[in-house]
Amino acid sequence: MILAAGRGKRMQPLTDTLPKPLLAVRGKPLIQYHLEKLAALGVEQVVINHAWLGHLLQQQLGDGRQFGLRLSYSAEPPGGLETAGGIIKALPWLGDEPFWVINGDVFTDLDFGNLPRQLEADADAHLLLVANPAHHPRGDFALAQSGLLSTDANASNRLTYSGMGLFHPRLFAAYPAGSEQVLALRSLFEQAIQRQALYGSCIAAAWTDVGTPERLAQLQEPV
Repeated sequence: MILAAGRGKRMQPLTDTLPKPLLAVRGKPLIQYHLEKLAALGVEQVVINHAWLGHLLQQQLGDGRQFGLRLSYSAEPPGGLETAGGIIKALPWLGDEPFWVINGDVFTDLDFGNLPRQLEADADAHLLLVANPAHHPRGDFALAQSGLLSTDANASNRLTYSGMGLFHPRLFAAYPAGSEQVLALRSLFEQAIQRQALYGSCIAAAWTDVGTPERLAQLQEPV
């Protein structure tokens, strides 16, 4: 699943007429990089949620045939359902096995062949983490040697959630699949941490949270 429902307020005015995942980096929409990598891995179906200007996503990406994929769209009410709420609404498409979740507004040179393929036996999710960027110096989670994540604010090994991970549907078991509720992933992550069911690993690939026009502009520079 690719999360693409955010309003992108920090990207205004660029996102006044375009959903953030369709903003171009080096001549190609952000979301297209993800779709091409997934297709190259042999992925067959991708679910994309949308709210703000979602019709433009559907117009540009179509049924996915141009990428060798089948695309399904989970339309959300105005304002969206937040990150966890969007996944819960789309669960009927996602099945009973673990599935990848990727934010539609991140740019990375990560080889998607390195995405986690299997969860630890007791894990509800495995998150990919990155070194803390300048705009998020305190990170999100502390990563233990065991791979377990914590919210220890004083830990020296805190890292930033990349917006990519492998999720088990049981992470959302408290909510009816397909229902609509505004809910952020952070709260579910914290509950999973309490159960010692949230794992992670750190990646060294280049990664950018394309959250401001300045960061988008930096990505346009030749590599």
